[in-house]
Amino acid sequence: MVDEKKAIFTIGVAAQMLEVHPRTLRIYEQEGLIAPMRRGKWRYYNMNDVKWVECLREMIHEHGISIAAVKKLLQYTPCWNITDCPFEKRKLCTAFLSNGLVPKKIDRDKSSTEADVNWNVA
Repeated sequence: MVDEKKAIFTIGVAAQMLEVHPRTLRIYEQEGLIAPMRRGKWRYYNMNDVKWVECLREMIHEHGISIAAVKKLLQYTPCWNITDCPFEKRKLCTAFLSNGLVPKKIDRDKSSTEADVNWNVA
């Protein structure tokens, strides 16, 4: 399995995967919407970058939101609120998962013990 955080795609490969021109990725980078890893003059993208660009493209082309509006909206709300992604799609989104909004399995015995300790300390 490929580590989603490992930068492995050049701009040409990422553009081909996304079916966009490399210039599109450069524009998104100039606008501050993506930040690929840089090594000298080379840009390297990871799977998270590719997924994020897919989401950007959906906001811009399917929902008709301008780049400036996307930037402004992202200051106030997460992307899944802008595009109204279904939960099934959100579960695959690394931004959604990293926010801790997906419920995790709770071990009842462990959580009650930790809660008791936290209440007694406070």
